[in-house]
Amino acid sequence: MKKNMGKTDKLIRLFVVIGFALLSYFKVVNGVLSYVLLGVASIFLLTSFLNFCPLYTLIGVNTCSVDEQSKE
Repeated sequence: MKKNMGKTDKLIRLFVVIGFALLSYFKVVNGVLSYVLLGVASIFLLTSFLNFCPLYTLIGVNTCSVDEQSKE
């Protein structure tokens, strides 16, 4: 797997994960929507740790800078 996520993209995803988790924890969203948000949050968290997003590969997006790619 080749890196295709930059630091800014990872930070945004992590903030979204925290936001979704807080919405679910404080019961701002309930039921099925809560489970959907937690599912999306878990996918975002996984892709952030892997520095790889399969969807980016399909649509040809690469937010990783040249410096970050050379560190592999």
